[in-house]
Amino acid sequence: MSPKLSTASEQVREAVKSLSNPMFSTAELLVKVPGVSRELFDQVLLRMVQAGELERVQRGSYQRQDDVISANDEVKAAKTALTPSVSLTPLVSVAPDAPNIANLIWATADEVLRGDYKPHEYGSVILPFTVMRRIDCVLAPTKAKVLETAVKHAKSDIDPSIFFERATGGLKFWNTSKFDFNTLTNDAAGIQKNLLDYVGGFSASIRDIFDYYKAVDLISDLARKNLLFLLVQKFAKVNLHPRDEAHPNGVDNADMGQAFEELIRRFSEQSNETAGEHYTPRDAIRLAVELLFTTDEDPTLGKEQRIVTLYDPTAGTGGMLSVAEEHLKNYNTSIIVRPYGQELNEQTYAICKADMLIKGQDISKIVLGNTLSKDAFPNEKFDYMLSNPPYGVDWKKVKDEVESEARKLGFKGRFGPGLPRVSDGQTLFLLHLISKMHPKGSNETSRIAIVLNGSPLFSGGAGSGESEIRRYVLENDLLEAIVALPTEMFYNTGIATYIWILSNNKEARRKGKVQLVNATEFFGKMRRSLGNKRREFRVDDIARIATEYGNFKESEYSKILPTTAFGYKTIVVERPLQLNFQVSPERLARLDDEAVLTKNGLDLEDLKEALIGIGPDVFKSRPKFIKVLGRALERANITLKAPQCKAVLGALSERDESAEICFDAKKRPEPDSDLRDTENVPLGEDIAEYVAREVLRFVPDAWVDEDKTKVGYEIPFTRYFYKYVAPRALELIDGELKQVTGEIISSLKLVTA
Repeated sequence: MSPKLSTASEQVREAVKSLSNPMFSTAELLVKVPGVSRELFDQVLLRMVQAGELERVQRGSYQRQDDVISANDEVKAAKTALTPSVSLTPLVSVAPDAPNIANLIWATADEVLRGDYKPHEYGSVILPFTVMRRIDCVLAPTKAKVLETAVKHAKSDIDPSIFFERATGGLKFWNTSKFDFNTLTNDAAGIQKNLLDYVGGFSASIRDIFDYYKAVDLISDLARKNLLFLLVQKFAKVNLHPRDEAHPNGVDNADMGQAFEELIRRFSEQSNETAGEHYTPRDAIRLAVELLFTTDEDPTLGKEQRIVTLYDPTAGTGGMLSVAEEHLKNYNTSIIVRPYGQELNEQTYAICKADMLIKGQDISKIVLGNTLSKDAFPNEKFDYMLSNPPYGVDWKKVKDEVESEARKLGFKGRFGPGLPRVSDGQTLFLLHLISKMHPKGSNETSRIAIVLNGSPLFSGGAGSGESEIRRYVLENDLLEAIVALPTEMFYNTGIATYIWILSNNKEARRKGKVQLVNATEFFGKMRRSLGNKRREFRVDDIARIATEYGNFKESEYSKILPTTAFGYKTIVVERPLQLNFQVSPERLARLDDEAVLTKNGLDLEDLKEALIGIGPDVFKSRPKFIKVLGRALERANITLKAPQCKAVLGALSERDESAEICFDAKKRPEPDSDLRDTENVPLGEDIAEYVAREVLRFVPDAWVDEDKTKVGYEIPFTRYFYKYVAPRALELIDGELKQVTGEIISSLKLVTA
């Protein structure tokens, strides 16, 4: 356990003891430990619950089990609690304060904007002002020093950035304007000019954030509608100061990040956009991060000054990168984390950049752009990667670029294994992440946690792009585990979702195997739904899922299978073509539909007349009928081209199991396309044995067209966890039907009486 976590543990335990009431809320306790971050705070509470020191009464509320814990008992309990069930520290539940912050911001803005802006337009106003106000609060303690520094180095030829960083206490951003939100409210008449001066005073490292929000145009529009001063005045009263000793009721970084995301969700609902394309619920992130680090594949994580790279190609608001970085730093305080990310949406990217800057994270490698069409880090390999790409979103806009790369670079590029249907690009992101792994055998670990819906498990038959991607992943032994999540876990969808865990350096016990974990029953119901999200992972849910995964044992919720168990060969089973031929009125009428019979000067009526001369006999041998047909055409002096002859034979024939088999020119039976079928043979099974057992017993004349055999892979996840439920006894059903029938008859009697 890290010294940082140990110190926090002591402080929180002392604070719990000091409370007079054995039942308390997290808000009460947080005030007593202002120096402990929310991340560490919640981890300590989790450990105290596991040790039996606390009982979780409900979300955000705990009860002390014993009013007095002896010194020996405390040491014993602490040792138990501080021994994790998995190799790294467990994560925590979503902070409860974020929705309240979002509610306050929404209500504040709604008072000003209602009427002049439509609800779906609120986001373009509220988000930049929320970002601005948060930054204003973060910079408030060092504002005076920054202004002094600006005056001191105003005429210097030296880049003053280093001096501003010192003035802010190490922050990578600052504001040299004389204004802040409080002083802006002193001059209603000059609000537009002063606010523009304030925005222009931000350092270059953060100024582009407001460019993405078109801040200058927004300020002009608000001023024109006489709303600017009122809005600034309202936001100046919103407490977005970081929680510390000076502001015990402030907002910590975790809550602020979630507040941003809750606001995005609301705006997306109003405009019918997809909030899930921008960010992922923190409880789902915490589980993904926990699974990502719940192995001993990389023993160097605990080393002093260890450098770790994190990457998210669909960064959203930066939640995955932030939670992963916090997790690593709690485990090893000296670790150096270098986050990389790419985000498509400008406004979401702006929030990601602002939030990470405020947290003191390195944002030099957080890039705006489309990951699929233009990889921002083409030559980079990463240690740990996370992503929640959009589900079922087509990639038509980047189709040319993706197909061009696949065609030109093949396996040297990102998309060599295959391309999925253009209607769903999830597996393109999977391939992209795999391309960023360190080479196998390089002694450098790369691990991936990616959230996908059910489609990548099974969509596409053998030989399809999706199947070939699964084949590549499994045959290269990259897939470590798939965890099925409960439904209704995400803001924008209630469908089933899965976390895929991939590794280039599997533990020995996991090599050649894939673990399936069914976590669909591990959740708590939310008191208030957020969009489609009605369920959440509680602390004990995350711990239980991580334990199932970390134990790597067969259980009710965990299945372990060889990678070959998901493979199969699709064989094409053919049956012979058997036809009879007859010149009947019905079959002659079919000739009218054959356009080819009216070409090359052929008279259709003359042809019919010649055919009628054959007579009404039924021929069950094609060669015999062809001879008779040839003589009839010769007598009528009619010559047919090959396509015309084929059309005549097709019109006059019908399938007949009692007829002779039709052979081609090489004396091979011709297949009947209408009787053609396919079978999926498990990869490890002999095809001949399978066909003898499953096919030839029923259709002895069948054969396999070996040239059409394809290898495929699918992961039928639910099949491995299926539980048979016996149908109810017929007597019970009969009894219920009789009872209902009796009730209906009695009701009818009352009506007709």
